[in-house]
Amino acid sequence: MRNVVLLGSTGSIGTQTLDVISTRRDQFDVVGLSASGSDVELLARQIVEFRPKQVALAQAERADELVAAIHAAAEPSDSEIELPQLLLGSDASTKLASAGCDVVVNAITGAAGLTPTLAALEAGHQLALANKESLVIGGRLVTGAAAPGQIVAVDSEHSAFAQALRAGRREEVRRLILTASGGPFRGRSRADLADVTPEMAMAHPTWDMGRVITINSATLVNKGLELLEAALLYDVDLDDIVVTVHAQSIVHSMVEFHDGSTIAQASPPDMRMPIGLALTWPERLADVASPCDWTQAATWTFEPLDDATFPAVELARKAGKASGTAPAVFNAANESCVDAFCAGELSFLGISDVIARCLQEHIDEALVPDDALTVDAVLNADRWGRERAAELVAEHAWK
Repeated sequence: MRNVVLLGSTGSIGTQTLDVISTRRDQFDVVGLSASGSDVELLARQIVEFRPKQVALAQAERADELVAAIHAAAEPSDSEIELPQLLLGSDASTKLASAGCDVVVNAITGAAGLTPTLAALEAGHQLALANKESLVIGGRLVTGAAAPGQIVAVDSEHSAFAQALRAGRREEVRRLILTASGGPFRGRSRADLADVTPEMAMAHPTWDMGRVITINSATLVNKGLELLEAALLYDVDLDDIVVTVHAQSIVHSMVEFHDGSTIAQASPPDMRMPIGLALTWPERLADVASPCDWTQAATWTFEPLDDATFPAVELARKAGKASGTAPAVFNAANESCVDAFCAGELSFLGISDVIARCLQEHIDEALVPDDALTVDAVLNADRWGRERAAELVAEHAWK
């Protein structure tokens, strides 16, 4: 039996994690859940079903609403349901990440996942990491806090790397090939994207994800974050990671070895497979997801990334090479831009333009290098990136 703490339980990865666990209750016990509070009804149903001992709620003002929702979600015969201990406030998930368990699944979205990631590592828990932003912005603070093998990636691409890397020794690896679906605008020119709306950007052809990740996939910012994550997780030079567009999303990533062999990990696009593997790594859970159907004809295509139309990957590479607080600004500026884009205040193409401007200003004027990096420095850079991006949007000064 593995005791699991799940952070971000009401989001896309969180709900799919509970879906995996729900059919394997003899193998997993959910001892803690956390959520922002944006959907207290869903959180209440999760509490009633999985009976965690502790629940973290970021929006403390919604605590009474959550308690009422728990009672409403309980069956009439379960009217005396025992309420979990509630941890309230912006640091509630960080406290929960330190609680006694075997594995912490960090499925929080954005920079808010950094301190829970560090808390889980400090407590010695296995960390199933879906919150790539905490690794990207924390950089060596996170990798330095982790014991060998303590961080297990949940992203399908990084799970694929981990699986393919088992085919050879580290010194035999030549490069990593990171696959990208290309999002809803694959094959279009920059001019074609001038009038893209949030609704168009949300129409991902393969994956069903939350708002920020889906729009990041449309701009390919998400692939930039994954590039930085891969370099940190597997200690590979940024120039030794290549992005290729694979529209079918069947090959989740590949490892090329120095003898010319390339090992690929392939499976239908279903996040339950990498989630299940992260929960039990290095063991595998049986029948988590359906495999490829080899009795049916299929075509897989691969094509180079159009960096002129989708500059986010190279912006991320630039941030990674600058290191220190630069990746935090890249991520923060993007999150601010996504909000502005969804509010109709910024064009789709403006997202990458604002990120580029913020990143260059930070590198030129305020970069904190790796050897001086602290949590406060990262959080200050995150705050500056958001505020500067918002200023540029408001001033229409980003073009």
